[in-house]
Amino acid sequence: MLDQTLDARAARLNERYKHHAATEVLRRALNDPDLGRVTLVSSFGSESVVLLHMVSVVAPGTPVLFIDTQMLFQETLDYQVEVAEKLKLTNVRVVRATEREVALNDPDGTLHQFNTDACCDLRKTIPLERELSQFDAWITGRKRFQGGQRTELQFFESEAPSRLRINPLAHWRSQDVQDYLAENNLPRHPLVAKGYASIGCAPCTSPVKPGEDPRAGRWRGSQKTECGIHFIGGKMVRTGANA
Repeated sequence: MLDQTLDARAARLNERYKHHAATEVLRRALNDPDLGRVTLVSSFGSESVVLLHMVSVVAPGTPVLFIDTQMLFQETLDYQVEVAEKLKLTNVRVVRATEREVALNDPDGTLHQFNTDACCDLRKTIPLERELSQFDAWITGRKRFQGGQRTELQFFESEAPSRLRINPLAHWRSQDVQDYLAENNLPRHPLVAKGYASIGCAPCTSPVKPGEDPRAGRWRGSQKTECGIHFIGGKMVRTGANA
């Protein structure tokens, strides 16, 4: 009998697809019985349209989870609608904290000013986990060139206790992303032209200067570089310029 531990499943999948390109990894993963129910989690940020386009070509009915923290830029909300319509994505699900959760934990909307981790837990991590509990695996846009713990990223990785992550763009370079955007004439997030390289919530995101790490504009001035969505071994991984 095959070893069914998460790590063993991830290793088996990485061996199976190690010579495949990103689109083929995605195409096959969406139909591989070893992965079960799969969803794409998307921020509809600066590079998100690459994976969204790939999904629209391969399987446009794939569930797409969009986390609306209720603190996003209006440009992001508008861009989400534009991209979903342009790519004909038919199963975009908006994920939010409940009104009761926000009323209990952040009634005046100032939690981010003194406890960014708690704010991200409330508005991102907990609502997303609630939705992801319905799935066996999820697709992310993480890439090795983003640095930190991501430098050794594989196509498939385990997420305890019972889920797998799929990283089709793990081996891509920054230029590969730009080439794909141009070759497919994909719409860019409007804030990219204003210097925003990595786009999150409006209060905690700022433009980056030439030569800065792309994630330097997230939670600028603090040690925080991850919202809590990405974990390894059940622990939040700090990556990027401030790690």
